[in-house]
Amino acid sequence: MLRNYKLEIMYDGSRYKGWEHQPGTDMTIQGKLENVLKRMTDPDDTLPEDKVPEVIGAGRTDAGVHARAMIANVRLDTSLSENGIRDYMNEYLPDDICVTDVRTASDRFHSRYNATGKTYRYTCFTGGLKPVFDRKYVYVLDGEPDLDKMRKAASLLVGEHDFASFCSNPKMKKSTVRRLDRIDIEKKGRYIYFTYHGSGFLQHMVRILTGTILETGFGLRSPESMSALLEARERAQAGFTAPPQGLCLMKVDY
Repeated sequence: MLRNYKLEIMYDGSRYKGWEHQPGTDMTIQGKLENVLKRMTDPDDTLPEDKVPEVIGAGRTDAGVHARAMIANVRLDTSLSENGIRDYMNEYLPDDICVTDVRTASDRFHSRYNATGKTYRYTCFTGGLKPVFDRKYVYVLDGEPDLDKMRKAASLLVGEHDFASFCSNPKMKKSTVRRLDRIDIEKKGRYIYFTYHGSGFLQHMVRILTGTILETGFGLRSPESMSALLEARERAQAGFTAPPQGLCLMKVDY
């Protein structure tokens, strides 16, 4: 009997093309998960392609982006227990992907449509020496940005706004209005952490927000210009897109 399962997944996205499976490559997080579940539910390889279990993620992280707690759901016909599914998947998944929890969910549970909020963290490094062991997970800055200016800019971006200026998809047909509940910026040692919580995020939105806020920290634009950026609703008006390796999905709310 088919049951709906909720999965919690941790992954290092460094060598993957992103979450969503793509034609011509098996180097996606969704593809790796589905390949293992096909092996688990169809060991004799007799099921047609359209019957392969579909793993639906709460979001679609980009190439090189990481996750500590991505949530997904998948419908499976298996006699394995929840822990049995988790352990089977972890045995055959590559070392940079781990299923940390499996729970039976209600039939109506949908990891993306039922999500009420997400938390992302972006990490920068400001040290003079190269962060050898953290290099896949931080954006190395050339100098020290002004934290007070960045926090002022961030405060003007919090709230419900049209974030079209912070979306990299020019063909976006759906609404670009989102609610950004908070942006926390803190420095610990040589690391600067940007923590974002909101109802949902547009394509590359967190990385564009980070790049724009960093530009205020380096004096390339004023914190007060954030209001005009929101009103402009033009991607070209906002800052650069921060590189993917500094970004990590931390939590999904339901």
